[in-house]
Amino acid sequence: MHPLLNIAVKAARRAGSIINRASLDRTQLEIRSKSKNDFVTQVDKAAESAIIDIIRQAYPDHAILGEESGALPSRSAKAEYRWIIDPLDGTTNFIHGFPQYCVSIAVQHRGAAAHGVVFDPLKNELFTASRGAGAFLDDRRMRVSKCAQLKDALVGTGIPFKEVGGVDRYLRQLKEVMLNSAGVRRAGAAALDLAYVAAGRLDAFWERGLAPWDMAAGALMIQEAGGLVGDLAGNSDYLDLGEIAAATPKAFPQLLAALRQQ
Repeated sequence: MHPLLNIAVKAARRAGSIINRASLDRTQLEIRSKSKNDFVTQVDKAAESAIIDIIRQAYPDHAILGEESGALPSRSAKAEYRWIIDPLDGTTNFIHGFPQYCVSIAVQHRGAAAHGVVFDPLKNELFTASRGAGAFLDDRRMRVSKCAQLKDALVGTGIPFKEVGGVDRYLRQLKEVMLNSAGVRRAGAAALDLAYVAAGRLDAFWERGLAPWDMAAGALMIQEAGGLVGDLAGNSDYLDLGEIAAATPKAFPQLLAALRQQ
């Protein structure tokens, strides 16, 4: 395992331990609303702090972008590496005891994703990927499914809970995909959904209104598992635009076509 990935795994597992301990008594959660339908707890902050501490100890010159901490400067004026952290993707699920949430950590080198970790602390499943070295679920190599037709695909999605103005467009897209696929699932943790595409548990996924920490690690996994990733037009600007479409190679253009209908 690459040293950078090893540190990412160590940090993700440390954060997962914090999350698991807190899940034993959710009555103690201190919940604050960052914006409409967007929540943060002391668990998010403690998990992110633990991740950052581990990264800083190993790589003090690297830049960091965290969901809760924002952009943290490095000691180097031009850091070649940047860590992108979501300490608890699926906070709303976690608050309600809905068992679908994860830790997501990605490492960029000169602006391109180099390593990624998605850790499900509840199921103790570790998804990892390194550029050019493949994607893995624990010690087993991951490949996207062999689904060749959207009509046979199980498709994941995320409802735009922040951008209320985009709901009508989303509902039209949802209807189109529902009518032209085997089924649609909305679980509420985009990073984990993307890891599921890489693992072949979902055949495709799309969502708008995301942040880089929701997508960076999972997108790399899908690419390393043989899938395709882009924005909703199929281009490579998904991290900047905050939207993503992903699928098996043959289903990808069909997914994009369905989304373009609306």
